[in-house]
Amino acid sequence: MQIYKVGGAVRDRLLGRPVHDIDWLVVGATAEQLLAQGFRPVGDDFPVFLHPQSGEEYALARTERKSGKGYAGFVFHASPDVTLEEDLLRRDLTVNAMAEDAQGHVIDPYGGQRDLQQRVLRHVSPAFAEDPLRVLRVARFAARYAGLGFRVAEETLGLMRRLARSGELSSLTAERSWKEISRALQEPHPDVFIQVLKDCGALKVLLPELQALFGVPQNATHHPEVDSGLHTLMVLQQCARFAQPLAVRWACLLHDLGKGSTPRAQWPRHIAHETRGLAAIKQVNQRLRVPRDCAELALLTGEYHTHCHRALELRPNTVLELLQALDALRRPERWQLFLAACEMDARGRLGFEERDYPQARYLQGALQAAQAVSARELVAQGLFGAELGKALAEQRLQALKRYKQAFSLPTAPPA
Repeated sequence: MQIYKVGGAVRDRLLGRPVHDIDWLVVGATAEQLLAQGFRPVGDDFPVFLHPQSGEEYALARTERKSGKGYAGFVFHASPDVTLEEDLLRRDLTVNAMAEDAQGHVIDPYGGQRDLQQRVLRHVSPAFAEDPLRVLRVARFAARYAGLGFRVAEETLGLMRRLARSGELSSLTAERSWKEISRALQEPHPDVFIQVLKDCGALKVLLPELQALFGVPQNATHHPEVDSGLHTLMVLQQCARFAQPLAVRWACLLHDLGKGSTPRAQWPRHIAHETRGLAAIKQVNQRLRVPRDCAELALLTGEYHTHCHRALELRPNTVLELLQALDALRRPERWQLFLAACEMDARGRLGFEERDYPQARYLQGALQAAQAVSARELVAQGLFGAELGKALAEQRLQALKRYKQAFSLPTAPPA
C-alpha cells in the first residue's frame, strides 16, 4: 500500500500558494484493507474513505470509462492493480495530475510542472472531452490563476468547443452548474470565467441571456466601453476589486440582461431595459435554482439600479418608494448589498473605475433618516392599523424631505 498527496495540494505547493485541503490517493490497497484500519466509507458511489483520526478523504486508485451521457455517465474500476499513473491519467488538467510521496518527491508523468512554469492550463488526455463538467472547471481555474498569467491551452479550448457543440452541457444538473458558477464568481478574476465560457461557445449554451449582451452597443457618453457584454465583465472586475460577496456578484452579472432584448433600431438607447430584463433574470434564476438571497438581489438590482444611479435627482417620495420596494427598513443588510451592486455597475465603465459614487452615501443616509421615525410615538397617540401605516409613511416622507435639503456633496480641497 502506497499513499500520495494528489491534485490541488501538490499544484498549489509548487506555486507557492497556501494549501488548504489535501486529497490523498491510496495505491495497491482494497476497500476491505482500509475498513480494517478504521477508515469510514463516504458513500456507495466512489471508493472514497475518511481517515479515522484526521477525517481527511482518502481515495483508492481507480480508472474511469465513459458509459453514458453527462458528467455522471461513467463507470469506475478500483483495484490494487490500478497504478498511480493510470489514476492520474483520468484527471482533467496536467497541473492537477501530479502526486507527491511521503518524502516530498513529485511524480509528474504528464508534464504538470512544465505547464505550471509555462502558465498553461492543458488537458491530460483526449478523455477530457468525455466530461462536460470540465468546461466549467477549466474556466473556473482560469479565473483563479489569471493573476499569475495562466491561460487555457488552445488545444484544450478546442476540446471545450467540441463539448459545447455536442449537447453534453445540457446534461449538467442545475445544482452542479450553480455550484461551479457560484464558485467561479468568487474567484479573483470572475470576468475571466465568463470570457473563457464565451471563447469556447459554452456561454451561449449555459447562459444565452448573458451571451446576448455581447455585440450590443450602449451610449458612449455613459459607457465609453460601448459593448454591453464588455461592461458586464468590467463590473465583475470591480466586484473582485472590492471583494464583494456572491450575492452582489450574481446581481451584477445579470443586472443588464434587458439590454440583450433591445430592438436594433433603438440602439444604442435601451429604454426600460430594467423592467424588460426581469423576465430573463427570473428565467436564469429558475433554470439554475439559484439560492433565494442571490435570486432576489439580482431581480431588485435589475429593476432598480437606474434609480440608484439617479438618487441625487429623485424626489423624496420616490426615494421612499424605493426603500419600500426593497423592504429596506426591515432588511437593511440587503439594502447595503443593493447599493454595493449599483456602485460596482457605476465603476464598471471605461474611465469611471476611480470615480466617487455619492449616490450610495446619499441613499444609506436616506434609510437612516427613515429609520429615525418612531412608530412608538404614533401608537401612543392612539393610531393603529391603516391609520398608523399612513401616518408613519407621511412622517418618513417629511424626514426624507428634510434630509434631502440638508444633504450636501463634499467639496474638493483647494489646490
